[in-house]
Formats: sequence, C-alpha cells, structure tokens
Amino acid sequence: MWFAPTVGLIGSVLLWWAAAEVDAELVRLLQDDEEYDTLKDLNRLAEDAKAVISTISSAMMTFIGVVFSISLVAVQMASGQFSPRVVRLYVRSRITKVTLTVFLATFLFSLLTLASFDSEQDPRLVTSVPLIEGLLAVLMVLLSLLLFIAYVNGTLRMMRIGFVIDRIAREAFRVAVRHPTEEELDDDRLGPETARITHDGRAGVLRDVHIARVVRAARRQGVVLRLLPRIGDFMVPGTPVFAVYGGPAPGRRALRYAVSVGVERTFHQDLGFGLRQLSDIALRALSPAVNDPTTAVQALDRIVQFLASVARYPLGALPHRDRRGTVRLVQPVPDWQDLVDLGLTEIRGCAAEHPQVTRRMLAGIDDLLLLAPEGRRAPLLRHRALLEQAVERLVPEAADRDFALLPDRQGIG
Repeated sequence: MWFAPTVGLIGSVLLWWAAAEVDAELVRLLQDDEEYDTLKDLNRLAEDAKAVISTISSAMMTFIGVVFSISLVAVQMASGQFSPRVVRLYVRSRITKVTLTVFLATFLFSLLTLASFDSEQDPRLVTSVPLIEGLLAVLMVLLSLLLFIAYVNGTLRMMRIGFVIDRIAREAFRVAVRHPTEEELDDDRLGPETARITHDGRAGVLRDVHIARVVRAARRQGVVLRLLPRIGDFMVPGTPVFAVYGGPAPGRRALRYAVSVGVERTFHQDLGFGLRQLSDIALRALSPAVNDPTTAVQALDRIVQFLASVARYPLGALPHRDRRGTVRLVQPVPDWQDLVDLGLTEIRGCAAEHPQVTRRMLAGIDDLLLLAPEGRRAPLLRHRALLEQAVERLVPEAADRDFALLPDRQGIG
C-alpha cells in the first residue's frame, strides 16, 4: 500500500514543478511584450481560483479519511465473515491503491499551488500566475471524484461473498495453469543424496522459490537439487531446504535469494492455498454462529471446479529442467490425495447435519469420479463412504437420510 502512493506524491511534485515553470514562462512572455492588461486579467482570474484551490486542499483530506474508513470496514468484515486469509485480496485491490494515490497527489498538488500565488499586484513585478496549476488542480479533483465512485462500487463488490469466492478461485486457477504438465519424477531416479542445504534466514512461511536461479546454480555445479519443504510450509533457521544429488552442494552465494520466506502464504506458487481459503470460508459458514450453508455450497462449487481442473495433472514431485533438458530441480507439490483431503475433509466433518451441503458434496464427488483417472478415484470413494456414514449416524429419520444422500448440484435447488 505504500509504493503507489509514494510514486503518486513524487509525480505530483514533478507535475507541479512543470506547471509552475510554464506559468512563470507565460508571465515573462507577457511582461516582455508589455501586455500588462492581459497580465492583470490573468492575475484576477488566479485570485478568484485561489478560493477554489483552498477548498480543494481542505476537502481532499476528508476524502482520504473516507477512503481509509471504508477500506478498514471492508477488511474487518472480510476477516470476520469470510476468513483472515482473504484480507490479501483487499490489500492488493488496484482501485484502492489508485484512489488513494490520486487523492494524496491532488492534496499535495493543491497545497503546492496555494504556495505559488504571488501577493504582488503590480503586473511588472509579478513573477508567477498559477493559471495552469489551478487548471490541473481542478482536473485532478474531477478525476478524484470519478475514482471515488469506482472505488465505492469496487469495495461493495468485494464485500459480496460470491465475488470473493470467484477471485480466490481465479487466483488458484492461475497457479494451476502455470503448473508443469510433464510426468512426475520418481525420487529413486535421483540416486544417493550427497549433501543438504539448510535455511539460515528468518523464520516464516516458504512463499516461493526462484526456480531459474536454483536451476542455474545446480547446472553450474553439475548436481540435482530437491526442494524438501512444500510451498506454504513454515520454516525455522536450520530447516533443511534442499537435498543435493550427484555432487557437492552449490555455494551459499549461488543460492542467495533463491527462496522467499514471509509471514503469510501467497498464491504465486502455492497450489493448495486456494483450497485452504475456500475451505476456511465454508467452515466458517457452517459454524453454529453463522449457520449459512448456502455460502458453504458456493465455496464447495469452486473446490470441485478446482479439483476437476487438476484431476489429470501430474502431482507429487515435479521436475524443472535446464536448457539442455537435464533435470536440475525437483519440487514437491501436494499430490491428488492431499488436494482432495484439503478440499473435502474439514467440510465433510461439519456438513453431515446440513442436507444442502451433503447433497452438493455427493454430486461433486460423482462429477470428479467421472473426470479423474482410474488411479485417482480411491480418495473420492473414501470421502463418499465417510460422508454417508456420518449422515446415517447423525440424521435419525430414514426419510431425511435418504434426502440428504441424494446428489444435487445446487444443494437444495
């Protein structure tokens, strides 16, 4: 949230400087041509605009406060109703950053414009008439008003659960699309392990790996590196990060900045983070305090969609090759069973008393059974059997059990 506003403030100063130079050059030209009457008219016009610029500078602070208030309320509601993991969507909102940037730039530009007004009334002694500056300030206010309308509209959209779930799903699909599509690599083909490289940075979540840098370091050393933790795992100093096969380990300098560790997970390379967020939203919706099974069904729809999209992907240990086609990095990712368990296990544990959710989950499992290869159907069948057992145990009436175990893609349409 700091980069765009900072750039906007710097750009505002540069724009004011350029406009002030144009205004000063205009005054010099009129003085050289002895157009004093024209200069007097421009000076009176600038004095009339001074009140407008003063009003703009004071009003923009109110607008900035409104933007901050709306953003904080939206973040608080998202964290409380959906999941704390979705706050990142609001922090990364482009319309919020652009609106805040333009508002701050307009405020600073109007203050600088006010400082440019010359109190000298004699046209022969006037050094600057902020005519262009005043015009630009008015244009920036108009742009701020348009952005404020777009910002309110965008924030209201982000407070709707359907929009939030859709954004999470689209981010998860982008990770899946970037996923390598070649066959899994068996660890036995790597040979004996010769060394290990440990993490010597701060403790935190493994957010992503600089694949090109790691592949380049392994190629220069003539070895194969295997990433030991998965993306999203928590690491502490001393945690093994890479296992080395085929020779000595590359130097620390060669692998500098090869891994990024932060305080929270990101979508960049984390294949399971989208499922984690969708599962959190569904669990919160099924809690007794919220009791909103329709939201859980919406999240379950996207979970089924994501699992269907990766049903035929190679998962587990994925190789990354150098330009000659030699495997240099093996990266662990969640396998099929891990993804299915992540998406269905926790929801299944809370769904047995909600026929709307059980019916949608059974329909989703049936869809996945049709799409998944033969070797990947066992986890789905296991979840189906466990869901049926939970419903039979918790729902006393036979008719209600039969209703809850009837697959339906809309839950209860």
